Amino acid sequence: MRILARVETALLNQTGYLFQWSPVCLAVGIGLYFSLRFEPDWRTYAGLSAAAVICLGMARRLPTGWATLVTGGALIAAGFILVGARAHTVAEPVLSWRYYGPVEGRVVAMDRSASDALRVTLDQVRIGDVPKDRRPQRVRLSLHGGAGSLFPGQRIMTTAHLSPPQGPVEPGGFDFRRHAWFQRLGAVGYTRVPVLIAAPPQPEGVRVTAWRMAISDHVQAILPGEAGGFAAAVTTGDRSGMGQETLKFLRASNLAHLLAISGLHMGLLTGFVFLMCRVLFSAIPVLALRFPIRKLAAVCAILAGTIYLLLSGGNVATERAFVMASVMLGAILIDRRAISLRAVAVAALIVLVLRPESLLSPGFQMSFAATTALVAVFGALRDFGPMPGPNWLKPVAGLLMSSAIAGLATAPIGAAHFNTMSHYGLLANMLSVPVMGTIVVPSAVVAALLAPIGLEALPLMAMGLGLEWILTVSEWVSGLDGAQGYVVSPPHYVLPMIALGGLWVALWQGRVKWAGTIPVVAALLLWGQGQRPDILIADTGGLVGVMTEQGRALSKKKGSGFVATVWLENDGDGAEQPQAANRWPQSTGGVQRVDWLGKEVLHVTGKRAAQGVTDCKDNQIVVSAVALDLSGGCEVFDPKRLLKTGSLALMDGKITTSAEAIGNRLWSPRTREDRVFKLGQ
Repeated sequence: MRILARVETALLNQTGYLFQWSPVCLAVGIGLYFSLRFEPDWRTYAGLSAAAVICLGMARRLPTGWATLVTGGALIAAGFILVGARAHTVAEPVLSWRYYGPVEGRVVAMDRSASDALRVTLDQVRIGDVPKDRRPQRVRLSLHGGAGSLFPGQRIMTTAHLSPPQGPVEPGGFDFRRHAWFQRLGAVGYTRVPVLIAAPPQPEGVRVTAWRMAISDHVQAILPGEAGGFAAAVTTGDRSGMGQETLKFLRASNLAHLLAISGLHMGLLTGFVFLMCRVLFSAIPVLALRFPIRKLAAVCAILAGTIYLLLSGGNVATERAFVMASVMLGAILIDRRAISLRAVAVAALIVLVLRPESLLSPGFQMSFAATTALVAVFGALRDFGPMPGPNWLKPVAGLLMSSAIAGLATAPIGAAHFNTMSHYGLLANMLSVPVMGTIVVPSAVVAALLAPIGLEALPLMAMGLGLEWILTVSEWVSGLDGAQGYVVSPPHYVLPMIALGGLWVALWQGRVKWAGTIPVVAALLLWGQGQRPDILIADTGGLVGVMTEQGRALSKKKGSGFVATVWLENDGDGAEQPQAANRWPQSTGGVQRVDWLGKEVLHVTGKRAAQGVTDCKDNQIVVSAVALDLSGGCEVFDPKRLLKTGSLALMDGKITTSAEAIGNRLWSPRTREDRVFKLGQ
């Protein structure tokens, strides 16, 4: 009873600060849904709904402290139900076989692939004689055969290779199939033949996208080269004008966040419009004396953010940034503190309700980690009074502190998702972020205001000078010795431990908050103790990777390049595929061999080599990208079997498959056809 009393007292001491935990509870429920290896049926949702209602009913009768706990339980159940409903709502047919033939559809989005080819997303798709009930709603194609001048709304046709969205390149890795499921993307592929215009443009539903692309073309006509592509990216979200080399420099210098239209851009834009409007309204006596100009400026800033949201394409990161900015500006309208943890919590709740799957995205995690850390730290510093030192030094100190705090909060998330750390990222941001805030964004706003009268060229040129500076900084910083480090992928439980520990420190009130450092430190120690698989096998059978003392040895110097890159990145290895292939012993007759715990793993490459392998031994594991018909008692992983298992990991004497790691989920190939149901049934 004494323990229960202490819990009750501790919760009562948090009165007034408990709302900030609402998105955390919702996120726990969402995370639980994604952690399952089976798809819940309607009984599960019915039971959770009943439990949530019961918890809310109990909360009205229980003391305040315990009412808080049961309300948290109801929010966890609500998060689970919410993401489950979302997963069934977005359900669309997914291609379940490899296809080659005619493809026709309407262009709804354009970007660039990792190979720097123009890539289009199509809706209203037609694929040969595939019936409508099995036809994907959306298809994404990389155009390697020439595209001419394309724009959203055009209906195009070509002959293309299509396949289902790829599963994880290793068990437990990023599942692109799940990501594609929530994007309603039913097939991906490429074409090497020219694209033809099949019908006049159909702008219905893509007018804003067509408008965006027209603005992007206009901006790049005034600002040619990489600066123009950068300008188009930060104004309209169109990255198709940027080369892979530039993107590489930005990532290596930790400046890639300046490319994505996210919290920084939306905050700078709305902040600049708010300040500009407030100064302008103050200079007009009629407005200044009769109206609350601070609130009028906030309304103008929200309108500017709305236009920017539409102009930038309304992707998830921009929607998230708009919600956060609108919540904070809305607080001004109701005379509340604009920047507070409560405002951050409201923004997180809205984003999770609208797109619960965004919880798994690095953008969501890094954005709210940085914002929460900044608000919590500067809120704590505010209680100590104004910052000491001369006034001219305070902005510099504030920028330095902000970059350091945001960098520290997001570093574990970035390292876990991207396996890299920029050692000079703070320096690059110190040299670039002020330019983005004082030159690039204000120039873009002025250009937008002057565009209706045709005077946008001059401010766009000023914007280009700022972007040229940022590109120069990124290239210089990325070229410094040791600019980029590589980090091994952590076990799956590390990031949740770090997140919950960090949230406990930021949100809990009192000295007990520092107990949150315990799971953070423990997670970092466990991260360092994590082990990578001894052997990895691609889901096509086209590549095998074996861990050696020098790093992972790959069975091929070319081919399966994406899989090879991800494996090496997850190992924390900066080697290129040819370098990693040199670590493998010489092949014999197209057959690569390696020993693993008393067994011999054979990788058969090519049809000619496969014809020479007719039998095998009990202690052998044979991997092949072509079908095999072998006699003997060995384990054979050829395309037919790998289609069911997915990629493989061999470790601690066990063979783990991606199919086992994912389980029977909606986006799993073997269950997506028969496990989609309506929640009302």
